[in-house]
Amino acid sequence: MAGLPGACQNCACAACGVSDRGCPDHRQWRGILERLGVGAEEASRLCARAAQNGTDFQTELLATGNVEEDQVFREIAGELDIAYVEDVDAARLLIKPEHAAMLLRRNGWHVPVKMEERSGRTALVVVPERISLPSMKRLVRRHHRLRPNLRIAAPSTLRRALIANARPMLAAQARNELYDKRPAFSARIIIDAWQGMILGMLMVCFALAVSFETSASLHGLHLVFSLFFLFCIGLRFAALTSPPQHPPRNLEDTPAGELPYYAILVALHREAEVVPQLLAALDRLVWPRSKLEVKIVCEADDQPTLSALRARWLPPHVEIVEVPAGVPRTKPKALCYALPLVRSDHLVLYDAEDRPHPLQLLEAWHAFRGAGPDLACVQAPLDVTNSSESRIAQLFAFEYRALFRGLLPFLSGRRVLLPLGGTSNHFRTEALRDVGAWDPYNVTEDADLGIRLFRLGYRTGTISLPTLEDAPTELSVWLPQRTRWFKGWLQTWLVHMRDPLALAADLGWRSFLIAQILMAGLVLSALLHPLLLVALGHTALQLSFGTPSGWSAALLALDTLNIFCGYASFLLLGRHALAREERATFWRIVLWTPPYWMLLSAAAWRAAFHLWRRPHHWEKTPHRRTPAAGRSAQGAAAGLTTPSGSPVPSR
Repeated sequence: MAGLPGACQNCACAACGVSDRGCPDHRQWRGILERLGVGAEEASRLCARAAQNGTDFQTELLATGNVEEDQVFREIAGELDIAYVEDVDAARLLIKPEHAAMLLRRNGWHVPVKMEERSGRTALVVVPERISLPSMKRLVRRHHRLRPNLRIAAPSTLRRALIANARPMLAAQARNELYDKRPAFSARIIIDAWQGMILGMLMVCFALAVSFETSASLHGLHLVFSLFFLFCIGLRFAALTSPPQHPPRNLEDTPAGELPYYAILVALHREAEVVPQLLAALDRLVWPRSKLEVKIVCEADDQPTLSALRARWLPPHVEIVEVPAGVPRTKPKALCYALPLVRSDHLVLYDAEDRPHPLQLLEAWHAFRGAGPDLACVQAPLDVTNSSESRIAQLFAFEYRALFRGLLPFLSGRRVLLPLGGTSNHFRTEALRDVGAWDPYNVTEDADLGIRLFRLGYRTGTISLPTLEDAPTELSVWLPQRTRWFKGWLQTWLVHMRDPLALAADLGWRSFLIAQILMAGLVLSALLHPLLLVALGHTALQLSFGTPSGWSAALLALDTLNIFCGYASFLLLGRHALAREERATFWRIVLWTPPYWMLLSAAAWRAAFHLWRRPHHWEKTPHRRTPAAGRSAQGAAAGLTTPSGSPVPSR
């Protein structure tokens, strides 16, 4: 980042050229900087950057990655004449796990932690982080009697010990917190006793009705399901009115001092191949590195991924979070384990293969800043880049564009319920914690969280700058992924329909209807699509060989309308969301939509079976490195600058 031009009259150090707000007393740091090999010119730039970013000299020094954290704090300890500890044994910390977890969330650690040394003496371990050197010296002079008992440690050293101390509690909390605090919102139990009773009664009543009035019962069921299908169609047609979204102008001119601390969570499982691509994509994000914390969350027994991460140089703001192995082995459980370690006011969730637009964090921050505290989350669109690789990838990309460029902006514009996508969700951290974060037992935790946020008084919105992703190119990858999505939507619907009246009261009638369409309606329509085609053919044959009854004629008309309008709404919404240059292959999509819908139906039936047999099993979607990902992202970032006016960081 470029230094600020000129000098400030209020500067405490003439060499720095900035005010005392971002510049420590240069004479106090001179000895440390000389021993670290940091010259006066570099020190001046760091002071300028601290003033520009609204941080401090020490934070900017560490953020460069040019000096080792251990070296910096060893020199600080020497300057203060306090003993330095290279390693902190978690077993010797005299702190409760819940207090350790509280410290891990603090921005700046000035609270000493008691530690029993091998000699039996009790020492106070402190991390002088985000505090000026002159202030440290004043504190030490004021409390000089404590000096023999004080120990200084590097932030990551004490952090590792605190995490180890709190690990059992964090693991239990990740599994059980939502169920313990808000059991009505947890998918740990799929169907409760009341729902089981209602389901049993409906099955018995339907069996009796079919026994006595077979034709009327089947026609009535046919009519109910057909109306559900029509509601799904109506929502797609309504979304055709959604205008395109555009980001605010001059995002890169945002003053860095106004920006908050931002966290990025990325959950990896068996993703060693995409680690280099992921790190490169995250590195292109435009945000002051001194205000960024990246948590790469991995299962502790996923050695290939951990080895791939450790084999690379990781900048100071990147931390590997190892989640203890245990059930449920799901992405939301891993994220719930990492959430208590987040210190930032805002966070975003990305997947392993994601390549977010470099300015996406800035657009999300502008959306939060321009709204009230009830805006808890904004969803960035997901854009598929490999649609030309296979027919499945092409149809998947078409679906994504209809959803993220059409349906979600439409719902957001009307401030109704918005189901989240599985990645590129930007949150206010406190709002996320307030609602219980992700459900570790739900395999589409994103959709569930969108409903829970709305029920608890928050709202979600959308932004325009996309995250690039790759679609599955093979049926063997696509089918398990879509099965998991359908299963999760059914899970979510069953959880929130435990008390339909309470759900309607929480959501309002419009959002309640949308919840029925998006959770149950889309799965039911996929389940029933082949049956609808069979019923249409059967009714048509009946009418061609006999006198049509009123029921048969009405159902034939309704089924014909459903089939025609179902395909039309899907295709028109997708086409509406396509850019002009993307429409060249539209007619191929038209031809392949019927067989694609049959595949969706197969996935829905598979999901229903899995919900019965293995409700919490997470079917992993494998990812591969995208050959053109680095080149395309670099092209997108060309010419962009950070909020402080310098080029996009290269590392």
